[in-house]
Amino acid sequence: MDYKKLTEDLVKWVEDYAKEVGVKGFIFGLSGGIDSAVVAAIAKRVFPDNSLGLIMPCDSIDKDREDALKVAEALGLETKTIDLTKTFEELMDASFTSDNRMARSNIKPRLRMTTLYYYAQDLGYLVLGPSNASEWYLGYSTKYGDSGADLMPIVNILKTDIFEVAKELGLPDFIINKKPSAGLWVGQTDEDEMGFTYDVLDSYIRGEKVPEKEIKEKIDRMHKNSAHKRSMAPSFKF
Repeated sequence: MDYKKLTEDLVKWVEDYAKEVGVKGFIFGLSGGIDSAVVAAIAKRVFPDNSLGLIMPCDSIDKDREDALKVAEALGLETKTIDLTKTFEELMDASFTSDNRMARSNIKPRLRMTTLYYYAQDLGYLVLGPSNASEWYLGYSTKYGDSGADLMPIVNILKTDIFEVAKELGLPDFIINKKPSAGLWVGQTDEDEMGFTYDVLDSYIRGEKVPEKEIKEKIDRMHKNSAHKRSMAPSFKF
């Protein structure tokens, strides 16, 4: 694949869309991971002076915040830090008693989505989402959380290709080499949680190689069970 052309076409598409809708700028979460870094780099190219990255720690890992700041520095990107930890803790204490770790953890990206849309509406910006094609295929995102966005620039680009796009965009090596993680809890990584690597997943999505039976069945099951995340809510028609 010609990653230079892919990257140029991607930036041009985002630029054309911005002109078409007449938006003033872009806003996005800056998590300290590669997907949000790629989105930030694209935004910065389209709107050098009107791109804002929100760093939103929420009972989060300090290293992720530090990495987000390093990415912003490398890009010359304006950022704003909004610590949502207290909001999250007060919400948990007041309303939620279950020990379901995933249900609790998914509150965090939903709080971030709410924060992004507050600033987007205030500034007249569009929210850019960080979902890539691999995670979108699996439904590996939080509904009305990180998947809540006005524009999804990289949702058709597989994770293994995202690393190459990141290189074309000139992102620093530390973010390209960082192990992908949603940062939902300490030590959590995407591949450990999924039970297979992005290489295996992307190869299967491309139709190049079918993984062993157990992994294939898991991928197929995750894809089927997450169909609701990739479509509008069903509605009664008459």
